[in-house]
Amino acid sequence: MTTQKQIRKAFWNEHPVAGKFARKNKTFSKGQNAQNATVRSEFVDWLDNLEWEGKISTALANRATL
Repeated sequence: MTTQKQIRKAFWNEHPVAGKFARKNKTFSKGQNAQNATVRSEFVDWLDNLEWEGKISTALANRATL
């Protein structure tokens, strides 16, 4: 993955329960701060793992948002 858009799409695809929750509460496309703390925490942990595994660059991990 090389773009934030690809990261967001992959996150929502890999976390269907979080996506279902976000769509139900109409926060899916309103950005990171509109999501509840659990969804944001899942995203950050997931993003850190991608960086640690070398799947994304540190620069991309630092600027990626939900």
